[in-house]
Amino acid sequence: MKFRIKSQLSDEKAMNRTITRLAHEIVENNKGIEDLCLVGIRTRGEFLARRIVKKIAEFEKEELPLGILDIVMYRDDYRTKNRLPAVEITDIPFNIDNKKLVLIDDVIYTGRTIRAALDALIDLGRPSGIQLAVMVDRGHREMPIRPDYVGKNCPTAANEEISVKVKECDGVDVIDLMEEDK
Repeated sequence: MKFRIKSQLSDEKAMNRTITRLAHEIVENNKGIEDLCLVGIRTRGEFLARRIVKKIAEFEKEELPLGILDIVMYRDDYRTKNRLPAVEITDIPFNIDNKKLVLIDDVIYTGRTIRAALDALIDLGRPSGIQLAVMVDRGHREMPIRPDYVGKNCPTAANEEISVKVKECDGVDVIDLMEEDK
């Protein structure tokens, strides 16, 4: 299926403002940064998490522990694809037991990616709690999962997708609403 840009939802400046707001909301909701750790889901969630950690360090004067989570082998659809999944390394260089984790991803859709991430985290330890931050919530949940922090709500139609691009891997910071190219 091919998609084309229907509309731009956020440019670089808007994305930076959203990241700043999410950083402040995370700290405020957790009443500071004690025992707080961020975990980004590969690929774009990793870069968004890095930016949020940097933003929090600017106003809290302390850098939070950051982990990167690869969930490929935890997905419920990896066996249904015709190719082997590209497995990358999970890098969580801290003990997650009794920590407040904030899981970060670019888009939440059905909830299946987040379910896989929760399974992967629980295999690593027992955090005191897990919160979820996403840049875009596009609706259409198939799992009872709800983000705690949302950059932008953008309900989509069945023939639409959300594309979050970040400079670190795409060369540009932009969020686009895509539609099927007929």
